Amino acid sequence: MRSLIPLALSLIAPFAASSLALAQERTPSAPGAEAYIVSPKDGAVVHNPVLVQFGLKGMGIAPAGIKYDNSGHHHLLIDTDPPADQSAPLPATEKIVHFGKGQTETTLTLSPGKHTLQLLLADLNHIPHSPPLLSKKITITVK
Repeated sequence: MRSLIPLALSLIAPFAASSLALAQERTPSAPGAEAYIVSPKDGAVVHNPVLVQFGLKGMGIAPAGIKYDNSGHHHLLIDTDPPADQSAPLPATEKIVHFGKGQTETTLTLSPGKHTLQLLLADLNHIPHSPPLLSKKITITVK
């Protein structure tokens, strides 16, 4: 008796391939949209706790898991570069902080010394938009 597995695989392969392609599509960012850090300013000398305020131009904020056109939520990159693979959901780490409830500011306690901060907007699934909405990286000094 012949196995039905090769037949089953040949029938589902086209659907699996198209589902995989859809899973890797990134949400487009709005033309001219921009993410930026309102405060602190680049080069600022600050004390703990550090208030970081997020800015966004040309798109809206929506919580993770909620689909609205031209929207996303912030991720704060602390002392790190953006991930090389931006087609995958951003990991939640000490260096990549998620603001999936739609927050537009946070208070951080950082060790004394120099630190870099950068915002990266991502879609409802924590995947960066295409092209990515990445703020300028700023450097602050915590006293």
